[in-house]
Amino acid sequence: MTESLIWWSIAIYMLIAVGIALLARQGGAESMSGYFLGNRQMNGFVSAMSYSATTYSAFMMVGLAGLTYAGGVGALGFEIIYFAGVSLVAIFGPKYWAVGKAFGFVTPSEMLGRRYNSRHVAMAVSIASCIFLIPYAAVQLAGVGYLLQGTTNGAIDFTTGVVMATAIAIFFSYVAGIRSVMWTDSLQAIMMIVASTLVAFLVIKGLGGFGTLFDTLATEKPQSLTVPGSGLFSFVTFLGLTIPWFFFSLSNPQVSQRLFMPSSLKAMRQMLLGFLVFGLIYTLVSVLWGFSALVAFPSLESADLATASLLSSGFVPPVLGVIVLIGIMAAAVSTIDSIMLTLSSMLARDVYANINPAASEKRQLMVGKIVVPLIALMALGFAELKLDLIAVLSVAASSGLVAAVPAIIGAFYWKRGTAAGVLVSVIGTGAFVLFMYATGNSLLGLPAGIWGIIVSTALFIGVSLVTQVHSSSADEFMLAISDELNSKRTSSQRSHEADRLDANPLKHAP
Repeated sequence: MTESLIWWSIAIYMLIAVGIALLARQGGAESMSGYFLGNRQMNGFVSAMSYSATTYSAFMMVGLAGLTYAGGVGALGFEIIYFAGVSLVAIFGPKYWAVGKAFGFVTPSEMLGRRYNSRHVAMAVSIASCIFLIPYAAVQLAGVGYLLQGTTNGAIDFTTGVVMATAIAIFFSYVAGIRSVMWTDSLQAIMMIVASTLVAFLVIKGLGGFGTLFDTLATEKPQSLTVPGSGLFSFVTFLGLTIPWFFFSLSNPQVSQRLFMPSSLKAMRQMLLGFLVFGLIYTLVSVLWGFSALVAFPSLESADLATASLLSSGFVPPVLGVIVLIGIMAAAVSTIDSIMLTLSSMLARDVYANINPAASEKRQLMVGKIVVPLIALMALGFAELKLDLIAVLSVAASSGLVAAVPAIIGAFYWKRGTAAGVLVSVIGTGAFVLFMYATGNSLLGLPAGIWGIIVSTALFIGVSLVTQVHSSSADEFMLAISDELNSKRTSSQRSHEADRLDANPLKHAP
């Protein structure tokens, strides 16, 4: 795979993606809802592909493959826990959609602010999300940098890859907001899943087939097929990684914000099913990539170079390899621009607008657009630090974001929850997680990934029980959910009955 082939492929991808982004712009994005939510009119297929591309970014083909290379089969269990956590979307997705439609929410933090009747709650959740999501965006940029550096043997250096990914993400975010991001995501997701699966089979065939691959692992790297194996996946470490990942679909606002976007509950169900199919295939492919790299290149300097080493090897035809490379790069960009849009919407809607209550929606949108490149530049600076394994750093970000999970669950299922409980929980847990990572990430032998959900739950429940509750906001929430969901069910039942009568009119004739 030559440097010129990579640059030409990037140019072709950009040409196609820019065309799709410009077509998406025809829908318009002159309001906060239009720019950041696509006017809540996204269909099931586009939502599923975009949800997949946003979630399964550089973390998977670079991070999860690297984690498999370093820690063995425990990486598969780690990712399967995330799959189990997606069941939370089935529970909370319709509720998010209902209250979003009823109250016009643009951000998850705005939703929490309304539920707990406190602008300070909305502001605290927004700022905490920025603190922990900017490093996660940096992970995606670092993934692109490592990928281009590894596949070209340093001809394209790490910084060039990071800067290029940042520029592309800013461009897509500005063209038409979330509409351009979601439509380009669909292209990227299809390209990712098809090309990466084909390459996995080619690499495994080049190594002698599935039987030979696992026989070699069992003989030469037996620790990779057991837990704790090489020692990376002790039980405590496994829990520390998987607990934050289980709550990912709720704790990460760039993901939960998408629950406001589907045009209907049917579209949301299609989004969830499409994502589950995509995710299962992509998880297995990523783990197989990690195992294949471990057999083919057992002494890599960095586990995060596993994917790049495979793509630049003789196992993969250059054209197919570069398609996978572009797909991974595009997926990373998808996550970056989704994070930038989500954080900019939160800062505009929940920080700026609460500090300046008279700010019009047009003014909020302008502020949101100004914030986008600032977030991108902060992520770029963080990426240049080249901290830790990509997969581990991703989970570190989720360990801090999990602080909002008890408040989210309480918003729908515990009327006794209070604004004070949310504030103490989010601020206290965020500070606690940062302190743990700054001091070695261990307290009583347990990492922040375990302590985060324990501390946030204890603070939320404890403080809520001793502070005054705003019961009317909880009742308002529950009533809105009931009204929206019941009206949709009624409409669906009427439509079904009408279809049945049309199909058999004589049976019901007088």
